[in-house]
Amino acid sequence: MRSPVLFCLNPFPSCCLYCQVDIFSCGEAFKLKKIYWVVAVLAFLYGIDWYIQAPDSRSRELTAAIEAKGSPKLKAYPYKFRVMRVDGATAVMGTPRNFDVPAFKALAVLYPDINTKDANNPAFIAVEQLLGEVQSEARAIVLAQPGVKDVTWELDREWLRKHFIEVPEKR
Repeated sequence: MRSPVLFCLNPFPSCCLYCQVDIFSCGEAFKLKKIYWVVAVLAFLYGIDWYIQAPDSRSRELTAAIEAKGSPKLKAYPYKFRVMRVDGATAVMGTPRNFDVPAFKALAVLYPDINTKDANNPAFIAVEQLLGEVQSEARAIVLAQPGVKDVTWELDREWLRKHFIEVPEKR
């Protein structure tokens, strides 16, 4: 006589507490257990990935300062400036542009109605200047926070990838 299964994960139990089926001979219960293990492992890996990529508390504080102290123009800007990390007294902020990814690529995503390929287009010039203004304002807010002596800019690769902009490899 086989020992009864104490816990069956089968939603349509063919093996259960009252049947005489061993857990190892109940293929469906064993298969569902594997599925739950896979889900648990994937959830664990997702949690580890989030923890690794999550900014530290100081970065979150500085980003919150940008959100709280920013002008209405900065708050309404479609790209949200954030502090990616803090290295000593230097805050590393994300930017959607640099020499590897020119401003027109990010501005094409931020302002899809504007022809960003024409450098002489007055609308393009205006949004390019606006990007510079809000970026400078975000930098000034971070520099005004205690313990921050410098700000450096790093390409916001995650944001660019999410918006399907080709991102060059890190050098």
